[in-house]
Amino acid sequence: MNNNSNTFLGILAGTAIGATLGILFAPDKGTNTRRKLVEEAQATKDQLAREANNLQDRVADVVSSKKETLDSRVESLVSDVSYKADDVISTLEKKLGELKARNKKLQKTSV
Repeated sequence: MNNNSNTFLGILAGTAIGATLGILFAPDKGTNTRRKLVEEAQATKDQLAREANNLQDRVADVVSSKKETLDSRVESLVSDVSYKADDVISTLEKKLGELKARNKKLQKTSV
């Protein structure tokens, strides 16, 4: 996307410079030349504004898509961690039960 934008801006700048030079070197009255320059500058400004809006829309779309992907991955990770935590808690409860049983047995034998 960046390379395409740079290429387009280069072509647009080259076209604007070429048109300006063509107008300056064309045999015409000064008032007509100035009018043409103003028109060309306005057309270039409008084109740049349209391209900036298009680029902004594309960037917003990409950011939105990446955000959705990130949200989905975070949700999946939280779910996985929750299941793992349940497994760890179950294992610890089982070990605690075994230790309590062993402790009771030791208390009975020592009395």
